[in-house]
Amino acid sequence: MIKTYFKIAWRAIRKNKLYSFVNIFGLTTGIVACLLIGIYVWNEVTYDTFHEKADRIARVTMEYQFSGANNKIAVTGTKVGPAFKRNFPQIERYVRTYKYPRVVSDGRQAFEEKQVVYADNDFFNIFSFPLLRGNGHTALDVPNKIVLSESTAKKYFGSGNPIGETLTLDGEPLAYEVTGIVEDAPQNSQIQYDMLVSFASMSAAAKEEWKSANYITYLLLNDGRELNGLADQITAYMKQVNREEMGMPENGPDFWTYHLEPLKSVHLHSQLDGLEPNGNIVYCYVLSIVALLILLIACVNYINLATAQSVSRGTEIGIRKVMGAGKSQLWKQFLGESFFITLLATLLALTIGTALLPLFNAVTGKEFSSTAFLQPRFLALTLFLSIVISFIAGAYPAFILTSTKLVNILKSGIRVSSSGGLIRKSLITFQFAIAVFLIATTLIVTQQLSYIQKKNLGYEREQVVILPVDAKTKPLYQQLKTAFQNTPGVVSVTGSYEDPTSIGWGDGITVAGDHGTQELSLNATPVDLDYLKTMGMELAAGRDFTRADLALQDTSNNYQNFRSTFLLNEKAVAELGWTPEQAVGKTVLRYGPGTVVGVVKDFHFESLHAPVGPLLIFLDTNAIRQLFVKIQTQHTAETLSALESVWKSRIAHRPFDYHFMDEDFDALYRAEQRTASIFSLFSTVAIVLACLGLFALAAFTTVQRTKEIGIRKVLGANTSDITFMVSGQFLRLVAIAILVASPLAWWAGSNWLQDFAYRIDIQWWIFAAAGLLAIVIALATVSYHAILAAVANPVDSLRDE
Repeated sequence: MIKTYFKIAWRAIRKNKLYSFVNIFGLTTGIVACLLIGIYVWNEVTYDTFHEKADRIARVTMEYQFSGANNKIAVTGTKVGPAFKRNFPQIERYVRTYKYPRVVSDGRQAFEEKQVVYADNDFFNIFSFPLLRGNGHTALDVPNKIVLSESTAKKYFGSGNPIGETLTLDGEPLAYEVTGIVEDAPQNSQIQYDMLVSFASMSAAAKEEWKSANYITYLLLNDGRELNGLADQITAYMKQVNREEMGMPENGPDFWTYHLEPLKSVHLHSQLDGLEPNGNIVYCYVLSIVALLILLIACVNYINLATAQSVSRGTEIGIRKVMGAGKSQLWKQFLGESFFITLLATLLALTIGTALLPLFNAVTGKEFSSTAFLQPRFLALTLFLSIVISFIAGAYPAFILTSTKLVNILKSGIRVSSSGGLIRKSLITFQFAIAVFLIATTLIVTQQLSYIQKKNLGYEREQVVILPVDAKTKPLYQQLKTAFQNTPGVVSVTGSYEDPTSIGWGDGITVAGDHGTQELSLNATPVDLDYLKTMGMELAAGRDFTRADLALQDTSNNYQNFRSTFLLNEKAVAELGWTPEQAVGKTVLRYGPGTVVGVVKDFHFESLHAPVGPLLIFLDTNAIRQLFVKIQTQHTAETLSALESVWKSRIAHRPFDYHFMDEDFDALYRAEQRTASIFSLFSTVAIVLACLGLFALAAFTTVQRTKEIGIRKVLGANTSDITFMVSGQFLRLVAIAILVASPLAWWAGSNWLQDFAYRIDIQWWIFAAAGLLAIVIALATVSYHAILAAVANPVDSLRDE
């Protein structure tokens, strides 16, 4: 019997090629969207769930308030893990982690490794990253030990056994012994690594400090249910630390404390990025809803097309009833057809989804492989989804086609009641409302990203080449800087701890005034001479740093004669109650006294999600970690080649690995860029499927109104009259969809923009453009059936009726 149903379904597909193509294409598109979004959302919601002890692991975050400014960050000092372990019996183990790119050499070749993570010895006792070789209890227990990921081990040592081999990092005199091989980190892991280095190798490990916050700290609890109680105890404990170790008044406004985040909730629910950028649970919800809506649109299209074709199947159904077919048999037949078409669409969707994975990976920034579709659980869910879709899509047509009485079929064929017209039109309106909503919100996101790219940030990020300065390069820094300055095509050269696109160094200064001392919490960045010139920053008052300022940094006699000079930005000066001109020459305290020599015009040293805050710029060539080379726009390739030659002649231990500053800037908004790409992609899918819905309803309507159209033509209606008559009702539906979707899109866009301190104003033309695009596409879709009906011979229409 099942074989018979499939034969009938195949014959129906071959007989109605156009409708069958539209049905299969629509369902395939909907299922592809579900499959791709499904693997993305599943990857996001399962972050870090693969750890056996995930329910007992918590990440420590830090909150502190200084001079009324509250700060929350994901990094901590080196003391947090050890101190908490000593004071709280609920904590079984801790691990401190720190990611820092290094140049790694095996003596024959050197590579710039971005994913080098320092970790305490309990790393493998806390996390479930399987060691393929080595002992997890001792792999990272002492300095100069390193564990390689499986792929990294093959890169350096091929298929041989690397245990006991050595590698050098940044040309350090002491080699690192390879003590283990670990599986590559899963894609859904907060901790991504190519190499794991013992935390004891860092000089910072020798001393426990609260305030040198550079490290991500994780705790393993005895029982995950103790987390909330432990958090309260940590808050009470830190009040004591504030008073006894940090010298803060017990009831003062300033404080220093820590919070705990369950490991499995960090990626989607935390506002603080750690070793890797976090995701967003809202995006998962939105994408899941979009996938379901797209699938629903596809099912609605199937229903409309099936009911539109029902008129032509009256004879078939009548004969089957005359031959004794019962209602249940007809139900099975039509549901069987639905299942056959859905199964065919599912197989096509799996094939197409696999082919589209590279594009989807480029849009989402993930690295999914075709094996994601071949997991038994995923295949089972896909089959279940196919069954559900086939029932949803086939149930209503089956009900319509089997419930008509035989006498009515034999008298005038199947007539689909007009009582369902309102539902069908509502669904078409719903489809286009989704499409217009997605188009409008995509335009809002795109406009905001364009605004970000074009906004004057207060510095010039184009044509600035960034090169790393590691411990071995630092003694050659001045020599390298001078050589670069003498290279043709180079405008200026400077150095800094970090580039101005994202300054995260937290600091504070104290100012003595007429009403006592005033403290100010701010960001700070150590720089070299020519920093303002290279970055294209402007002064509001005063002057830039000079060589005379470097001469004031006298370290002799135990720093007794050391004098600092500072630059403040306009925001910092305003918070201190000065004008830029008044600030010049003022004395401020940062560890020791220093003089403000200039005021820099405000520039955005964080993403545009945050307003410009107070900033301190100070001279310190010892803290430089990046070298910046401003080059001319002409002959860029030749200039880079010349810079590479200079680099290789002086720096032998690492390759000429550069990038441009605007790449760092773009990275700040990568999540928004991916959101725009995803919305653009699925807006297109939604509009295509909505057009298929219009195609279905236009087919249904023109078939139902065949006699009316024929009579109108006999009475003198021309082709344009008929075309406008048929198209008009659909354009009204699209107009209603625009009216429904526009305020919703405005609301959603406004809420999304609230996350930016600097944002666009939503303009009316965005909704006009989205609506006009929807109308044009709808008109082009409907015109096919409208013109076909208009040019038909009315004699044939009336004879058929």
